[in-house]
Amino acid sequence: MWRKVLWVAMPLALASLAFTVYRCIPFTEEDLSSEERLWALYEQWRSHHTVSRDLDEKLRRFNVFKQNMKFIDEFNKKDEPYKLKLNGFADLTNQEFLDLYAGSKIEHHRIHRGEKPEGEFKHGHIDIYKLPASVDWRTQGAVTPVKDQRQCVAAVEGINQIVTRELISLSEQELVDCDTGNMGCNGGWMDKAFRFIKNAGGITTEDTYPYTAQQGPSCNASQPVVTIDGYEDVPSNNETALQQAVANQPVSVAIDASGRDFQFYSEGVFTGSCGTSSNHAVAVVGYGETKDGTKYWIVKNSWGTNWGEQGYIRMERGTPKKEGTCGIAMSPSYPIKTSPNPSNESAKDEL
Repeated sequence: MWRKVLWVAMPLALASLAFTVYRCIPFTEEDLSSEERLWALYEQWRSHHTVSRDLDEKLRRFNVFKQNMKFIDEFNKKDEPYKLKLNGFADLTNQEFLDLYAGSKIEHHRIHRGEKPEGEFKHGHIDIYKLPASVDWRTQGAVTPVKDQRQCVAAVEGINQIVTRELISLSEQELVDCDTGNMGCNGGWMDKAFRFIKNAGGITTEDTYPYTAQQGPSCNASQPVVTIDGYEDVPSNNETALQQAVANQPVSVAIDASGRDFQFYSEGVFTGSCGTSSNHAVAVVGYGETKDGTKYWIVKNSWGTNWGEQGYIRMERGTPKKEGTCGIAMSPSYPIKTSPNPSNESAKDEL
């Protein structure tokens, strides 16, 4: 049976935080030396992020900010292959971060299965020993810029460029407003999103139907611009199968992004401890290996370019855990496209 991949849309109550511009503020040991220095840094951080608080709330947030600073400082003193930084999530507790950015309410649906029998995996015949040592679909022009929003359409954007050579940024908001069977801003399954796009005759562009970070009162979809012919699931808990798929196109995956390390990830190959609670959707757009032999996945996130490595994270590949780092190999899927798009010259060369 087909597996279903989760995509996560943000809860409405927290949507007002969604468009924060995440600029990272550096700090030194001296900044941690006194309450006065810490407070000055917090005020600098608030100014950068245009964060307004009343006095009581500001005092509470300052204490959260202070604890996060100390956590980041202590972690970065360790000999780990990745580092953390003080980013736009700095005055959120980890629970608040989870609720806002990794808080799907339908994780239990991961155990459900789709309609098609397992085994329909067209990339599975590829000899693993003949795969390229590294792949990066960004260099092939198949990846749109990092967005500060959800990742329902990254795999569709990728396969459309591979087939048509047209890189078109597609509308997440159309899925939020119009795919009523997928729980709107409370989260939904990527398989259902793919199925919606196919059945609707395609999806329109981001410019035509821009993201608003909340579910609208009605569906305002316009002329579809990009179509797909269906989707397939990658065999679960199989990083080799995931590599076969990613060698051919960007792939949507669900991961556990709830950890504090993930919240403040800055650079390097992420090897942190995390669970398998498929609570955040991302797109695997490549893979590679460091000079010291550490294998990794190149993962496009949706929290803006000031998180991680310009909006990306490298996650350890080939771990002993069959589900992969943070469950990355548990439920991958990708769209299928063989048919041309509807004639719409205005959408071409959008980026």
